[in-house]
Amino acid sequence: MKYKRLTKEQFEELHQEFATFLATQSIDKKEWDAIKTNTPEVAEQQLDVFSDLIWENVLTNAQYLEHFSKNHIFLFHCQEKVIESMVIKALVTDVDFMVKEGMVWLSDNLFTETVEMHLGKKEYQEERNAAIFNLITEGAILSDGQLYVQINTIIQ
Repeated sequence: MKYKRLTKEQFEELHQEFATFLATQSIDKKEWDAIKTNTPEVAEQQLDVFSDLIWENVLTNAQYLEHFSKNHIFLFHCQEKVIESMVIKALVTDVDFMVKEGMVWLSDNLFTETVEMHLGKKEYQEERNAAIFNLITEGAILSDGQLYVQINTIIQ
């Protein structure tokens, strides 16, 4: 398995896609039930293959990631060959970017000495999708990129 198996909730959400996946392998519901009962290891393999296919599609289409902590915001723009990063750090310890008030504080203080910002850009050290997956496993979430684009527009 290249990534990780989807959760039960994710499989439930992707029920129709999984049924289509099985159908492409000429496996209908009756046969799937038999596989689960008689050869559970084959069923496990099918779940893993489907999970990897879903992850591969999600990661290939990923363009922006965000990771918030109390005093830091990590924003990533995942391009084809390079990943750009924007790290924002509040130098005021009582600021909390995990709540709305913290983001309001940031908009009011972005260009003050109470905010530190670092921009970076590097080529992927590994295959692009694996690098993005690693960021997700470390806590980053997929994003529409709105915050990245807004801040990038302001600082340009």
